[in-house]
Amino acid sequence: MKKYVIAALLIFNIFCVGCGKTDKAQTIEPQEAQMRSICELATMECYYHNVAKYKEEDAEKFLWMSKDKHFWMEFTGTVTLGIDASLVTIDVKDEDVTITLPPAKVLDCKVDENSLTEDSIIVAKKSADVKAEDQTEAFKEAKSNLEKTAGEDVTLLAGAQQRAQKLLEDYVNNIGECVGKNYKIKWVYLEEKPEGEN
Repeated sequence: MKKYVIAALLIFNIFCVGCGKTDKAQTIEPQEAQMRSICELATMECYYHNVAKYKEEDAEKFLWMSKDKHFWMEFTGTVTLGIDASLVTIDVKDEDVTITLPPAKVLDCKVDENSLTEDSIIVAKKSADVKAEDQTEAFKEAKSNLEKTAGEDVTLLAGAQQRAQKLLEDYVNNIGECVGKNYKIKWVYLEEKPEGEN
C-alpha cells in the first residue's frame, strides 16, 4: 500500500511540474525512465505461512538397524511480485502511445528467519537426531518451495501486472491532461521466455 501511495505521489508530482508552464508543457510527453520508476514502485508483497518437510532414509545405522530422519518446519515468508522494469518500453507518436509490458514474476523471496524457532520444528517420533545442517537444508528447500508456489499463482501474478498497468495508465493520462492531449494507449504484452532462453 505504501508503494502504491508513493507511486501516486510520483505521478502527481510529474503532473504538477508540467502544468503551469505554457511553452515547455507542450514538449512534455510520457518518458520511459519515469515509467520504469513507476513499475519499480508498483510491486506487491505477499505473506505466506507454510510447512517445509525434510526426510532422509537410513540416516542412522547400527548393525542391522537403521533410523530415518524426518521433521517438519513451520515458517513465514515474504514474496515480492512485480514486472521487470528494464523490459518496459514506450513509443509515442502524436496521441498514440504504445507501451510494452512484460508479465509479472517473483522479484524477491525471503523466509523470515525470526519465524524459525525451536517451536517451529516438529521432529517425528523415532526420527534420527536432527542436526543444524539438516535445518539449513530444510530452510533452503523452504525458500525454493515458497518461490515456486508464488511463481505459479496466476491470480497474484495477474494482479501484480494489472497494478503496474494501472499506474502507468494514470501517469500517461496525467501527462495528457497537462499538455492538452487525449492519449490513446495500446498495450503490447511480452510473453515470458523459458529459463535459459535469451
